[in-house]
Amino acid sequence: QVQLVETGGGLVQAGDSLTLSCAASGRTFSSYAMGWFRQAPGKEREFVAAISGSVNTYYANSVKGRFTISRDNAKNTVYLRMNSLKPGDAAVYYCAKMESLTWGSTNPSHFGSWGQGTQVTVSS
Repeated sequence: QVQLVETGGGLVQAGDSLTLSCAASGRTFSSYAMGWFRQAPGKEREFVAAISGSVNTYYANSVKGRFTISRDNAKNTVYLRMNSLKPGDAAVYYCAKMESLTWGSTNPSHFGSWGQGTQVTVSS
């Protein structure tokens, strides 16, 4: 069972940037894809971005061009660089491991080993 720990959340102003990190346990990190999701109060968990075991990525339309997902397999860490943040980006951000061979999926049910989340607050 992979354990994931997200860090890097905080309070920022609209237009600012923030980088989230997700550290994973285990020795097979490079063998699976990872994703970032977010959940705002009263809303369903929403896909943000995903990255393969190497460099392939895909994004939600709402963040494309502003957010960048990356990973450092030597550090067992995946990152989410968020630029030009908007109040609508405010949410708890979660990282998760893609559990099935469903590359391209945005469905949370295809991901598992969820971290505890990190809060991102964006003031206008």
